[in-house]
Amino acid sequence: MPSPTQRALARVPARLRPVLVKHRKLVKFLLVGSTCFVLTVVVNLSLKLTVLQHKPVVALTVATVIATAVSYVLNRQWSFRANGKQREAVLFFVVSAVAVLVNDVPLIVSRYVLDLRRPDVSAFTQEAADFLSGMVVGTLLAMVFRYWAMQRWVFVNLAETPAAPQERPARVPQA
Repeated sequence: MPSPTQRALARVPARLRPVLVKHRKLVKFLLVGSTCFVLTVVVNLSLKLTVLQHKPVVALTVATVIATAVSYVLNRQWSFRANGKQREAVLFFVVSAVAVLVNDVPLIVSRYVLDLRRPDVSAFTQEAADFLSGMVVGTLLAMVFRYWAMQRWVFVNLAETPAAPQERPARVPQA
């Protein structure tokens, strides 16, 4: 029985299949990221419209942390297919903690450096600036950082690392 990935690939135009297969790890990473992006938007807006109305950076941070936990499970089980190890989980959450900070920086700059908040701007401008800086720019920067860091340090497949150079056997002169 074909896997869900194989069934999805069967529906893709034949010209695109080799590209998707060649970059399957990136495609899976982007699909997981898209799912977690939607989750982050929903949680962030829910928090901003209710209990964290006056704390947009905290709302974004909480939403990002929740999506990070979901991302770990999906990336480990599907995108990178790594065996679960304590070291891997620790590295994932260290990289993700740095990525949360990377994600928050554009919102902090927008709100508190550029002062794009009420009463200096309209409520719509504030929310648009929050979304663009925190959810779009922040997420893009954090995504690039995460992908690079996950491949570099977290989900390292030993089969893909270059093997140590093997010694050549001494040549025996033929008589």
